[in-house]
Amino acid sequence: MIRIERSGLQLRHGPRWLQQQGIATQELRQRLAEGLAWQQPLVTVYGKQHRTPRLTCWVADPGCLYRYSGLQQQIHPWTRELEQLRELLHHQLGVRFNSLLLNRYRDGADRMGWHADDEPELDDQAPIASLSLGVARDLRFRPRRGHEPAFALNLGDGDLLVMDPPSQRHWQHALPPRARVVAERVNLTFRVIRRA
Repeated sequence: MIRIERSGLQLRHGPRWLQQQGIATQELRQRLAEGLAWQQPLVTVYGKQHRTPRLTCWVADPGCLYRYSGLQQQIHPWTRELEQLRELLHHQLGVRFNSLLLNRYRDGADRMGWHADDEPELDDQAPIASLSLGVARDLRFRPRRGHEPAFALNLGDGDLLVMDPPSQRHWQHALPPRARVVAERVNLTFRVIRRA
C-alpha cells in the first residue's frame, strides 16, 4: 500500500487491490449494477430540490442508520459479493465494517461535490475504505483550513483507498465531472456506524 500523508491527512492507496485478491472486477461491477436497489433521491441544496448527480445504495447491518444531505438512507441487506468484500477488508485492515455506501457514476457527468464523511453517526476513530470499479476517475482533496495545496488521486479499476483518521476532520474530497468520460464507475465506501 502506498502511503500519502499531508498535515491532518493520512491515506493508503492499493492500486489494483481487488485483482490481487483474485476478483474479476468487470463481472463484480456488472452484478452490482444489475442486482442492487439503486436510487437517485432528491436532495435540497440552497433551498432547491435536485436529483443527486449519481445513483446510490446503502447496505448495512440492522440498526446502522445513516443520514446525509437531509436524507435518511434506506437499509438494504448485504449480498454475497458485498459480504465477501467486507471479509477481505476485515482481514486486510483489521476493521469490522458494519455499513457500505455505494455510488454509481454512470458517466463523466455524474459527480460528487466537496464534502467530508463526518456525519455524527460515523465512528470518527475508524477508517473509511473505498473500492473503485470501472473507469478511472480523479478524486480531489483539499484542506478545510491552512495552506496545503489541493491535489488529485487517480483511482482505477480495482483500487483500494483507505482514509484514516483524522482525515475527515481536516480535509474534504470530491469527484468532479469529466466530459470526456463515457464509461461507468462504481465506488464502494465501507464505514463504521455508531448504532442507534
